[in-house]
Amino acid sequence: MIAMVQMKLHAFLYPSSPFITAMSITTFLILSLFGFLEMLGIHLQYSKLWNVNSRRSSIKVSSTAGMLFLYTPAFLFGLSSFGLFPDYDFRCGLVASALTVHFLKRILEVLFIHKYSGGMVLDSGIVISLSYFTSTATTIYSQHLVQGSMEPPIDLKYPGILLFLVGISGNFCHHYLLSKLRGKDEKGYKIPRGGLFHQLICPHYLFEIRVFIGVSFISQTLYSFSFTIGTALYLLGRSYATRKWYLSKFESFPKEIKALLKFCMPLETYICCLLSFHNGLIHNNEFLFSHIV
Repeated sequence: MIAMVQMKLHAFLYPSSPFITAMSITTFLILSLFGFLEMLGIHLQYSKLWNVNSRRSSIKVSSTAGMLFLYTPAFLFGLSSFGLFPDYDFRCGLVASALTVHFLKRILEVLFIHKYSGGMVLDSGIVISLSYFTSTATTIYSQHLVQGSMEPPIDLKYPGILLFLVGISGNFCHHYLLSKLRGKDEKGYKIPRGGLFHQLICPHYLFEIRVFIGVSFISQTLYSFSFTIGTALYLLGRSYATRKWYLSKFESFPKEIKALLKFCMPLETYICCLLSFHNGLIHNNEFLFSHIV
């Protein structure tokens, strides 16, 4: 059974070193834990949950400064990696470029799109910034390690580029819709409208997950997939907490708007199953259909 699982994974993934395997397990467990804590009401304190259960002694910064602190170290590492690892192959260059573009987009949104009303607790900002920086560095480094290795039988690189572009575009569109909820001097919160906000509370999280799924498809390393799954679980917990917050603040909040789960990964699952079927790892259409419906 274990040998069969390993064979299936090797069809999608590059081989992993003991260090990268350990980092993959650690990252997945930490992110999953934070997602579970979000569902229990123990939050990383930023955005609308920034002052929930906040201690008076906590150091607080503005949302703009805090968000720049979250994204800038990861962006700078992504950018500098082109000098640190100048012998990039095509796949490795794609991974580094995707991560660098993603965090540059987030910085530009902080500076020119978002309209903040709250703050951020500094220790939460440090945790998130370290997570982004460490995951970016490890993803790029693990990709550098597998350069020259035999390619996985199933190449997810080009579907990954498509998913990344869909994810980053959808994430930006919903951030833009959120920014339009407030006038120039308004600070209060409103129920989001437009886009997919009529179906789920955090569609920007859905598309952020899709960004990282795209990166993991391009990368095809164990670490990138473990980080993506952990991130999805964290954002699921965060979206659950966000929905609960809206229900507590707005009596008119539509109860049919869900958190995130049912919308998470149908397209990605379909792509994996279709490629598996094409490469002989799935042998009948009935199996394929049963895994995507």
